[in-house]
Amino acid sequence: MRHFLTLNDFNKDELLSMLDLALELKVQALHGQVPPYLGGKVLAMIFEKSSTRTRVSFESGIYQLGGHGIFLSHKDIQLGRGEPIKDTARVISSMVDMVMMRTGAHERLEEFAEACSVPLINGLSDDFHPMQLMADYLTMIECGIYVPHFHALYPKEGRIPVVAYIGDGNNMAHSWINLAAILGFELRIATPEGYAPKDAILSRAQALCAQSGGKIIVGRDCKEAVSGANVVTTDTWASMGQEEQKKERERAFAGFCVDTAMMKLADSNAIFLHCLPAYRGQEVSEEVIDGAQSRVFREAQNRLHAQKGVMLYLARVNNIPLVRV
Repeated sequence: MRHFLTLNDFNKDELLSMLDLALELKVQALHGQVPPYLGGKVLAMIFEKSSTRTRVSFESGIYQLGGHGIFLSHKDIQLGRGEPIKDTARVISSMVDMVMMRTGAHERLEEFAEACSVPLINGLSDDFHPMQLMADYLTMIECGIYVPHFHALYPKEGRIPVVAYIGDGNNMAHSWINLAAILGFELRIATPEGYAPKDAILSRAQALCAQSGGKIIVGRDCKEAVSGANVVTTDTWASMGQEEQKKERERAFAGFCVDTAMMKLADSNAIFLHCLPAYRGQEVSEEVIDGAQSRVFREAQNRLHAQKGVMLYLARVNNIPLVRV
């Protein structure tokens, strides 16, 4: 069974195939002609952490593909009352065709996957947010950032994109690290001292870079990271579950706000991305997130199309019968 727990579950060609599907499905959606490939199929959506974009994009996505989504809050199912994860996984996967889970510890996803008899998709965990990165890369493609495989969209042949990630070394940073290592682009990360990405995740990615041609640099200097970058991105300083650390983190992250002055250091055609929700005046200024270089709302909308591509790809590789069109 092929699950999608992290970007590392797939190679470069497989991830690009999903993005090909996403682009195709987006064009079809814009013309109101999305075939019901997953007609009659059911997606169970388990939310141990609340969300706006993850719920709406997955529920709308499965519906547009002809299927149906079931929202399962941890408060409403036995998982929230202490039922073993493996028991919940066995039961739910015996009744549906695919599962999306948004949770805390990544180990919970891994345990669920071991007992799950249908494809499982990581909607977010404390360590990784792969669906967001699929949407981010799709947005880069659409915005004309040169990316391998889609090079015809950008005139600078042979140039790999430079992405600058400013802020917390969290699940978003980890997923950017994975994507850079697999697809082979340059990633520069700037974090305050004590907030760097996990060493194990970084070490594995650095080893992959030797094969892909990717380059990952982790430091403390925001200006150095952003200089000449094609993409500047960040995330909230205090993620869900870290609310009690908010004041401490605000002090630690002083100087890490992506503002107009910082964006001026990037490439003149650079775009700004943020997974949302954003806190204006903290990790990003009002002028940047609502400015001409911001693509955050296209990025958010691309969650829908990227995830449709992922769901359709997983259905195909796991031999789930599709509706013939």
